[in-house]
Amino acid sequence: MTTPLRKDAARNWDRIVAVARALVDQGTPLQLNDVAGRAGLGVGTVYRHFATPEALLETVATPCLEALAAHGRQALADTDPRRALEAFLFRTVEAQVTDASLAPVAAAATDTLPRTTELKEMLQSVGTALFDRARAAGAVRRDLAATDLVPLMCGIAYSVDVHGGTPADRLDTARRYLAALLEGLRATPQHP
Repeated sequence: MTTPLRKDAARNWDRIVAVARALVDQGTPLQLNDVAGRAGLGVGTVYRHFATPEALLETVATPCLEALAAHGRQALADTDPRRALEAFLFRTVEAQVTDASLAPVAAAATDTLPRTTELKEMLQSVGTALFDRARAAGAVRRDLAATDLVPLMCGIAYSVDVHGGTPADRLDTARRYLAALLEGLRATPQHP
């Protein structure tokens, strides 16, 4: 169990995370010295809270990862396996194109924070369970595996980054691309 931060330390932590969030949203790589300057804090203060830029980036991504995990748990409760999988994938692709912190954290081979590892493992587990359930129900092509979902979803996110149009159009573009992908995942009757 962690000790709660003093009020001034908690304010500093919030300020650091808010500055980092803004930098990530602008596409600016996180550098702790830069974050300190923009937050109006000493570099030592930032380093006391976050030993590395990766730890800070993972902290910025945590709310998105937690929201996806919660949505995944809700999707598992849906009795329609295809609808549950589609809802989870739509929520995932929406997060990919609206939260700039998600892709680098999800793609990292190693995590700095144990919470990040826990959330990524949870998302992997939920995604696999939803996919396997849909496949067992005959709603997903048999020649696909749950491991195919991550590269396919990353492909959509990359395509939206390159061809998504204006920021206002990006979400609609992502939804359209995912709808096409989902149609391709659909199990079709076998022809003799």
